[in-house]
Amino acid sequence: MFAIIGLIVGVALGIVLQPVLPRELQPYLPIAIVAALDAIFGGFRAYLDRQFTDRVFVVSFVSNVLIAAAIVWIGDQIGVGAQLSTAVVVVLGIRIFTNTAAIRRALFHA
Repeated sequence: MFAIIGLIVGVALGIVLQPVLPRELQPYLPIAIVAALDAIFGGFRAYLDRQFTDRVFVVSFVSNVLIAAAIVWIGDQIGVGAQLSTAVVVVLGIRIFTNTAAIRRALFHA
């Protein structure tokens, strides 16, 4: 229940305040979103498997976002940011599809 209330409050604040992301951080937003989606789908899969732990979810969520952003930042520093961004999206995309397949099997037994 708290999560739903937090989501509603967060969306409302975003609509009202319309925050602006600094230009330097804009390349990292799509990577952070994909990393966050990976953690969310992983958490939902763990919930369906009755293995969900809120601490593990929070640590996974934060670490996924930070590690993905760090990899892309390092790539930018050495001049291969686009290639490492693609690699991060591919790896996390595979994990997302793996988790959604497990979720589909758990929900629909198919």
